[in-house]
Amino acid sequence: MQKLILIAHNVRSAHNVGSLLRSADGFGLQKVYFTGYTPYPAAKNDSRLPHLAAKLEHQIAKTALGAQNSIAWAHQPDIYKLIEKLRSRGFLIAALEQSKTAQALPDFYSGSDLALIVGREVEGIEPEVLQAVDTILEIPMLGKKESLNVASAAAAALYQLRFGLKR
Repeated sequence: MQKLILIAHNVRSAHNVGSLLRSADGFGLQKVYFTGYTPYPAAKNDSRLPHLAAKLEHQIAKTALGAQNSIAWAHQPDIYKLIEKLRSRGFLIAALEQSKTAQALPDFYSGSDLALIVGREVEGIEPEVLQAVDTILEIPMLGKKESLNVASAAAAALYQLRFGLKR
């Protein structure tokens, strides 16, 4: 089974972070990375102010339901360093974003280990980050709404990447 990693980049909502952790655990991901200003659970030797770390831990725990303790995760402020580190370990780097150059998620297959980046809830992933990835994937939308909540989109994409039709 290929390794699958999730990168949450500049996601503001701690509740979305909890949902991302829960989905990552449910779909058997190897690790979740939190980059940029994404909140993350409390950790040993946490450099944040104790009351801030505790507040975020409480908010994340509401939707993670313990997944913050059952899946490996790390905080890496610099997404570009993380992309290069994962690429050097053989990971294909994909972004989940709407783009003219995006490939429809159901049509995508890669036998490579994969790191999937999800990003800002309203603005989407920054263009500079999109330029640093190997591919952009998009969830086809059939209704009037053009996008899903970041946690819902990540869950749909992770399901497809983990269990979708293998070619």
